[in-house]
Amino acid sequence: MNIIRSARFGASTLIPKNCWSVVRSISSTELTKLEVNDKTGIAVLTLNRPPVNSLNLELLTDIRNSIKDAESNKCKGLILTSSSNSVFSAGLDFLEMYQPKEERLKSFWTALQSTWMTLYGSKIPTAAAINGHAPAGGCLLATSCEYRVMLPKFTIGLNETLIGIVAPNWFMNSYLNVLPRRVAELALTQGKMFTTAEAQQVGLVDDVVNTKEEAIAKCEEFIGLFKKINPYARALTKQQFRINHLQELEQNREQDLQAFTAAITNPSTQAAMGAYLENLKKRSK
Repeated sequence: MNIIRSARFGASTLIPKNCWSVVRSISSTELTKLEVNDKTGIAVLTLNRPPVNSLNLELLTDIRNSIKDAESNKCKGLILTSSSNSVFSAGLDFLEMYQPKEERLKSFWTALQSTWMTLYGSKIPTAAAINGHAPAGGCLLATSCEYRVMLPKFTIGLNETLIGIVAPNWFMNSYLNVLPRRVAELALTQGKMFTTAEAQQVGLVDDVVNTKEEAIAKCEEFIGLFKKINPYARALTKQQFRINHLQELEQNREQDLQAFTAAITNPSTQAAMGAYLENLKKRSK
């Protein structure tokens, strides 16, 4: 028998030797929790902004900081998941974009740009345990990772066109990194949400399991594939595959910001968003 120490709860419990592991918190905020298993070196980043993990400025900032923390702590890999049982992330917070204040809107979009570049370009292996619906920005987070496992009976996709928003090039690049071009084009123009089975069929997700625990275990297996691979060579190879997409945004961040603010503040876009929010209110009653 060995003794396991839970860094999160400060407790000691006797467990069998073959179950030995120590999970400790690297960083924690009201919106995110980053924990690492000291036996495997794999970190789990849990989104925790109830009810649906909608991405606002603060959550995006916490996600980016957590990824940086995992890298600086030399974690072997990072798994992204949700504390919700039904939603991975509902995407961008509409309240950041509906009738926005100019400076807040700019800060919000700049944070999204930075978070995407940090996750998409991370040097460590990344995986998403998708334990709920993942529309729009939720899908963006998932497709920015190298590997995706999803639970049944949920949906995933970039559905921006349904609410009158055009997904920027870097959203499309994340899609094209995992989907055939024709499939991506049709899905984006239709605002299609894929069921779990459809997502696996077209390659949007790599595997399907029944529970969050199984999803995380599958992600750990994926990250474990690189255990004997030189981390520098692996990171550089990944960078070569993704560098063009990253440089495209880095070199055009200001233009991308201006295009976004112009599109979002367009009266027709604001009207469409207002109607969508009103419909959500009616459905929640």
